[in-house]
Amino acid sequence: MSGVCHNTIIVVGVAIAIMTEDLAKTKPAKAKHIILTSHQTQGATKVVPIQWGVTDPQQRGPVIGSLRSLKYRNVIGTHAGSYGVYRALAVASGVLDPTHKADLTNTSPVVALGPHPSWSDAGKIVSLDPWGAMVGDVFTNYDSEEYDILPTIAITKAHINIPELKDEVASGRLQVDGEILKPDGSLLVTKAAIDPVWYLPGIAKRLQVDEWELRRVLFQQTGNMFPELVTRPDLHVFLPPIGGTTVYIIGDAAAITDPDRPLAVRVHDECNGSDVFGSDICTCRPYLVHGIEVCVQTAQEGGAGMIVYCRKEGRALGEVTKFLVYNARKRQEGGDRADAYFLRTECVAGVQDMRFQELMPDVLHWLGVTRIDRLVSMSNMKYNAITHAGIEVVERIPIPPEMIPADAQVEIEAKKASGYYSENGVLNEDQLSEVKGRDY
Repeated sequence: MSGVCHNTIIVVGVAIAIMTEDLAKTKPAKAKHIILTSHQTQGATKVVPIQWGVTDPQQRGPVIGSLRSLKYRNVIGTHAGSYGVYRALAVASGVLDPTHKADLTNTSPVVALGPHPSWSDAGKIVSLDPWGAMVGDVFTNYDSEEYDILPTIAITKAHINIPELKDEVASGRLQVDGEILKPDGSLLVTKAAIDPVWYLPGIAKRLQVDEWELRRVLFQQTGNMFPELVTRPDLHVFLPPIGGTTVYIIGDAAAITDPDRPLAVRVHDECNGSDVFGSDICTCRPYLVHGIEVCVQTAQEGGAGMIVYCRKEGRALGEVTKFLVYNARKRQEGGDRADAYFLRTECVAGVQDMRFQELMPDVLHWLGVTRIDRLVSMSNMKYNAITHAGIEVVERIPIPPEMIPADAQVEIEAKKASGYYSENGVLNEDQLSEVKGRDY
């Protein structure tokens, strides 16, 4: 009996060993040691240089930011922007193999956008990779296990359905054409998702700061997350851990660069509370809807419309800061007043706005925009950034007064007084103090 048990134990032991070996083969590989990237390594001589602004993509060189092949990386940071941390969690928990190589079969753009002359102007595009959607086509000579080159732009088509569009069809403000605007109120769009890719010398020049100073402050203000910013001056491209941009193109994309066809543009900075949940303390969702309306009308005239949606929640201060400011505004002496609108933001955040619209026109240059016939925006910061970038703006379109929520009068009047475009004048300081919002 004991012999049987002994043999059984041996068999079971072998089975467990085999199972353990099989599991080891199926489990994601885990790195056994850490490789510091703050100083040049032995493989640094193999790094492909990036010559920003060169016309030929082969001479420009690919952006290699993958962590799968460390010695070939030629940028600071990692792909996926703010989602890079989630990737780390997936690897740490064992659900993602850190050596996984993306299978990009059938992922190429469904609509060709570019190239345009602006792609080879190192001064016009500094915050995204103009070749980011085409890496699978233009960098085929790097298609090997040694290099891991991922797209930073993806282009697809979709139908979007916003309830307000049905209301506008019912009221006669919009007309169903069956191609752009469907009978069910859905809208056919081409959309592009863009991850940030920063060319640091160009960013510094755009912001009129010294590049070394920019790199030093980026290093310090991110809690020393990216030591290569200060130890690898040979690396000029940075993949920052921030949100990207989505472009929604309505109508024929070819009309964007056709001088004989009209173009409407709404540049919209993210506002989750209003855009998604309909909070009425600001004009964000109503203005977004109006922008889409103007874009549809322009596309139906034979042109194109474009919504540029930027992940800059709360003026790039973040949603927590935004809600803190809401509380401060509602609780201050005299209540939520237009004359103190920006003051409360500055008291909490130290600055009124951190969106830095100077980088925003890059996406317009990527699309080949040289003229905007209808800019659906009242923002002086956006208008100045666009026109200073050499793009002509023919007409500025404000939000219709009837679309402004009652509690958002504080916001709109304060912004108009600060320099926002207005067709009906600006209130003086005494009048601003009389514009008040509700408690909550």
